Amino acid sequence: MRVPFQYIIRNLLVRKVTTGLTAGGMALVVFVFASILMLDEGLKKTLVNTGEINNIILTRKGSDTEVQSTIYRDQASIIETKPIVANSVDATPLLSKELVVLISLQKSNAKQQSNVVVRGTSTKGLELRPDVQISKGNFFRSGSSDIVIGSAIAKEYSNSNLGDQIYFAQRLWTIVGVFDAKKTAFDSEIWVSREQLMQAFRRKNFSIIVFRSTEKQSINTIQKEFDSDPRLSLDVKLEQDFYKDQSKALSKFINILGMTLTIIFSVGATIGSMITMNAAVANRTNEIGTLRALGFKKIEILTAFLIESIFLALVGGLIGVFGATFMEFSDFTTTNFQTFADLSFGFVMTPIIALKALIIATLMGVVGGAFPAFHAANLEIVDALRSK
Repeated sequence: MRVPFQYIIRNLLVRKVTTGLTAGGMALVVFVFASILMLDEGLKKTLVNTGEINNIILTRKGSDTEVQSTIYRDQASIIETKPIVANSVDATPLLSKELVVLISLQKSNAKQQSNVVVRGTSTKGLELRPDVQISKGNFFRSGSSDIVIGSAIAKEYSNSNLGDQIYFAQRLWTIVGVFDAKKTAFDSEIWVSREQLMQAFRRKNFSIIVFRSTEKQSINTIQKEFDSDPRLSLDVKLEQDFYKDQSKALSKFINILGMTLTIIFSVGATIGSMITMNAAVANRTNEIGTLRALGFKKIEILTAFLIESIFLALVGGLIGVFGATFMEFSDFTTTNFQTFADLSFGFVMTPIIALKALIIATLMGVVGGAFPAFHAANLEIVDALRSK
């Protein structure tokens, strides 16, 4: 089968305006589609990478978030004595009893206040999460009103410089450090002395307990061990799995929104491509007749126009994917539907996302070019040559 490739290339070069407009429409759809997928990937990466893979987190049974959970002091004392809890270098249990609360803070460029997670922890909490590193200043002193803030808090909120004070829980807290959590959910948190936070909020119990296990056991085995003790009605999860579950509601919303926008834009772009290709067939009727007179078959004409449409779509797709990669330089902040706290995360491009975007572009090219190509292939030679 012969396909007039040279004719296709010359036509695209001669009709630069229509070529550019068609490719541009495809590029816009692919850009939107890829950006939504990148946003969802960034959310999942932020929450999945939160925490340490070997850490185990305990919450009250039935609690979906840390804020909802309560662990009593007598339960914490029992857990500390369990053989499954590893010891730190100082021979004390490598375990962190933490209180997690929500407060409202003023963003730098917003009129409304946003919810922020405040985590009452200790040096053990920092030891359990080696990816969290102090980038400016120092870690808070135990028993003081010092706080350390995540890098996302430092960028987006007012009064977030070293030495500034933040008012919540009826007292002033002094920022003594900024930590970098490698673009995980911890970057959107404030960390403070656990006992001071419990006093300020008049809490007697903890929200969660995080510990390092002495040996690698399945979560089901550890859960059965805790279930065997009637005093411990707790859920057991790997820390990373726990935070991964926090992304489900928001991820679902982003995917639904993304697919809705993509469908709307793709329908528009496909119709635009179809109109453009139909116009191209109408303007090139005489040329099509000449190709048929030269011996090109109907299937070859159909293939030529279909290839032209797919090529335009792929060019637009590549432009859209290229443009979407620049979104990686920006961050996005929204409310996590699970915790109702602000969460900052970025756009993440992956080869799978790029491939999906190009597949969408190809499908738009096939759908947009099928009818015009079929129409071009079925033109009668005599009628086509007589057209002006």
